[in-house]
Amino acid sequence: MLSERIKKETRASHGKRVPSYVWVTLGVTLLTLLLHAIGMSGDQVNVALVYLFPVLVSAVYWGMGPAVYAASFSVIMFDFFFVPPYLSFTVEDLRYLISFVVYLAVAILTASLAGRLRQQLEMVKAREATTNSLYALSRQMTAITDLNTLLVNIATQVSLTLGKPAAVYLPDGQGDLLVTSSSSPASEGEKDNWGNGESEIAIAKWVYHHGQIAGKGSSALRESPGLYVPLRTEEQIHGVLAVSMDAGESHEQQEQLRLLEACGGLAAGAIARVKLAEKARLAQITAESERIRTALLDSVSHELRTPLTAIIGSATGLLENDTLFTPEDRRELTGNIRDGALRMNRLVTNLLGMVRLESGMLQLNRKWCDVGDIISAVLTQVREFSPHRKVQVELPDDPAFIYGDEVLLEQVLVNIVSNAIKYSSDESQIVITVTSNKSPSQLTIWVADQGVGIPEAERLRIFDKFYRSESTQHVTGTGLGLAICKGIVEVHRGTIVAESNPGGGTRMRIELPMEAHGSRFPYSEQGEVEE
Repeated sequence: MLSERIKKETRASHGKRVPSYVWVTLGVTLLTLLLHAIGMSGDQVNVALVYLFPVLVSAVYWGMGPAVYAASFSVIMFDFFFVPPYLSFTVEDLRYLISFVVYLAVAILTASLAGRLRQQLEMVKAREATTNSLYALSRQMTAITDLNTLLVNIATQVSLTLGKPAAVYLPDGQGDLLVTSSSSPASEGEKDNWGNGESEIAIAKWVYHHGQIAGKGSSALRESPGLYVPLRTEEQIHGVLAVSMDAGESHEQQEQLRLLEACGGLAAGAIARVKLAEKARLAQITAESERIRTALLDSVSHELRTPLTAIIGSATGLLENDTLFTPEDRRELTGNIRDGALRMNRLVTNLLGMVRLESGMLQLNRKWCDVGDIISAVLTQVREFSPHRKVQVELPDDPAFIYGDEVLLEQVLVNIVSNAIKYSSDESQIVITVTSNKSPSQLTIWVADQGVGIPEAERLRIFDKFYRSESTQHVTGTGLGLAICKGIVEVHRGTIVAESNPGGGTRMRIELPMEAHGSRFPYSEQGEVEE
């Protein structure tokens, strides 16, 4: 509202012009009476000096016009009351005329200096207000990282600063300049949605293609009702900033042009910064996608090739040399084929699970699940590829139920127990412990092994996709299992963390809320009804 404030001050100063002359008249008259009252009628030299006060006061507070009027009126009063013959405008000594001219010259020169000082003070105040407005605009732009929000902020702040509707034009994907943001009218009576008209867009395109300022107050397209400034940085022109202008004095238009140029420079820098940040973010996403794609291909190719080789070798041996093998050899080869198929099945299941998690397609089939039954199913699966591993299960005295997706929770425990088997020796023991707390209603499952352990610095990173610890590179794996576990547990509003096992190795702790909502029994949601 800078220009509005200047206008108001200007109108106020014009409105005070007439009262200022009245005040000057009263002041000089009262001063004349005072000089007579204190007996200075015969001291023309000091009286002339005293009459300079109303001239200085008028110049400082009301400007040049009232100051000249004060000087002229003081000469008249001085001649009429203090120069012989008294109470007459005639003078006995013509040298007084020279004194009058000298007095007027000194008074006008003094008033000019005082008036110029006043103008400089007003200019300093106006520049201070402009600087404050630009600082506020710059500060707001610095904190914004979204381009649309930035453009809305630019239009709004420029409109508030100049007190006029503002619009920002940016090119679209095809290079056509469009209004991307416009401010609401600054005051009543101003045109709504200024900047969307055909003529306004045409002028904005001209400014964008020529890189020149155009509109009222500039050297090009002066008849336009708006003022258009290109948003230019050293590298390119990003768009156009425009404001609606009204008829005003030339110096006001020049002031608004300078202010709009400064706002345009700040806006162009902010737009360039946001665009560069967006490019950097896209580059980072692309690099991360490429890294994940490479890791996925490497892991999947390795994980598929190993069981496929075992399956092909065992099947080929059975087909071509069946008569050479004993029943025990054939059982071992058949077991190899089964283990390879199970391994491939786990890999495909993990890949599909990750895709469902990443795409948001994972839907829970919630029902009340017996945790003991889930663990029993998990042990059945892991025993097929590790029949000699000792797994100890510790369950609470009362049956523990949880309201969740039984298949997904089973997959979580299969992945964790499989990891415990892979990263520990055959002679070690795996302990699965289940505890339940009624307040809060929470189930905790610990899976502890006595394997190689996980360094503390990697206990959070092991839940990232495709992350493999340097100490476990010799063990096959894709780095997807724990990432899927974390996603499934979080979908159930639970947590999963890796801890150091007090007996050596690693202990995975899973905490799950036992009840999602409603009463525990019975329930009629999707799934079975437990009693």
